[in-house]
Amino acid sequence: MASQELVLAGWITVSLYLAVTLFFVIRGASKTKSIADYALGNLGFSPYAVGLSLAASMTSAATFIINPGFAAYAGISGVLAMALMLPLGALVSLVVFTKGFRKVGNVIKAMTMAQWIGARYKNGAFSMYFAFLSLLLITFVVLICVGLTKVMAAMLNTHEVATLVVIVCVIFGYMMFGGANSMVYTNMVQALLMIVVAVILLTSGLEHFKEGFDGFLAKLAAIDPLLARPLNPESHLFRDMFEVVFCQIVVGIAIVCQPHIITKSLLLKKDSDVNRYLFTGIVVEILFFLVVAAGLYARLSFPDLEVAGVAISVDDVIPTYVLQEFSWVVGLVVILGLISAGISTLEGLIQSLSTTITSDILGSLATRRGKSLSNEVGVNRMVIVFLAAVSFFFSYRQLVAPNLSVAIFAQNGVYAYFSAAFIPVLFGIFFKRVPLAVPVTGAIAAIVVHFGIYYGRLTPYMEGPVRNPAVAAALAICASTLLSLGIYGIHMARTSKNVKAVKV
Repeated sequence: MASQELVLAGWITVSLYLAVTLFFVIRGASKTKSIADYALGNLGFSPYAVGLSLAASMTSAATFIINPGFAAYAGISGVLAMALMLPLGALVSLVVFTKGFRKVGNVIKAMTMAQWIGARYKNGAFSMYFAFLSLLLITFVVLICVGLTKVMAAMLNTHEVATLVVIVCVIFGYMMFGGANSMVYTNMVQALLMIVVAVILLTSGLEHFKEGFDGFLAKLAAIDPLLARPLNPESHLFRDMFEVVFCQIVVGIAIVCQPHIITKSLLLKKDSDVNRYLFTGIVVEILFFLVVAAGLYARLSFPDLEVAGVAISVDDVIPTYVLQEFSWVVGLVVILGLISAGISTLEGLIQSLSTTITSDILGSLATRRGKSLSNEVGVNRMVIVFLAAVSFFFSYRQLVAPNLSVAIFAQNGVYAYFSAAFIPVLFGIFFKRVPLAVPVTGAIAAIVVHFGIYYGRLTPYMEGPVRNPAVAAALAICASTLLSLGIYGIHMARTSKNVKAVKV
């Protein structure tokens, strides 16, 4: 239970936080006249502001709230996977993909990932396919809603379901108006606060390093020897090198193929701003990923993962750690940063999802019938209401009956999406004259392999009560890549043969 001081200060701070956010929303809404303004904005954004927005969007409630819980349960293996291997793949991929994606995106004037893919391959049906696939990202929205609910309910001593209702109504409510014009600035403020909180969390356990890193590992080993090892065969997700290293790097490489991440570069007005944007985002993102290590501090504070005889779930580890280990003043700052981590990504997801549904699904369907959406901004607001209702339903179910953690539910959907998006983005950026069969085959194969392995319980990794979505995603990405490269190779061989025949 939070102290009365924290509860009172929490209500005051949350009210001020909301007031600042509404200021930027109202300011942005006054500049939003079309769906294009909502998606990409019409203001001149600083590359540093967009870089901070990128870092805030890439880092969600998963990184600050949920993932440290896995580290608390699994130990060093979880930190290696989520704070080193996954970021290694993600940040390298971000640098490699960004300039090419932006170049193509500016030429075809894309607002969404589905539009980018459809325009790049000149196929409306393929664009529609990805527009519907983007609905899988609702699972990520659910993760963030649950994470925010856990943190705010703990701080304010409120019922979780009632807290969820307020969160959904408020955040989805104000996202009906501002869009990108307000989101870049709210993300910037959120990222700055998250930097402060990341430093607080990472330094909160320095006392455990008085005898060096070996002494720190010894403390973990005293609780459970497996906590101090790079692999934890008794964990659900970090059992061997395949799960800890290979799967995380492969997933990291593909993870940037999410609309609220890779399309962020389209907010920049000049190509000369890209390097400063990337530098800012990557430096801050490295700090954010390291926050996973705070889960190890929590495990040292709660060796049995219990408080007053009550077990601490994966999703409750960080909220409990903050309430138990910090004064109410510091705890308030930390919790506000955790809230920012969730809201920043949630805003980006709501913006990208609603734009995709409005423009790429409803707009395209209307066009095919010879009509057009007369008021796209108004339709977009109704779409956000729909997303709010769906998100609340699934968030409620994850609060009352999660499968180990809401992260498993979210990863299954999100990983499937970017596994499918990887090949179309890869070939769309780096290959010329790509036959449509290549990206279509890769995108479909990835979905079939991912869900086939996960729900078919294929491979030994899927036999336990908790299945690892990273394994299904990594295998799906590898399978779709090999298949697509094979088809592309056959196409190039045939093309070369035909060219030679013509010359003869």
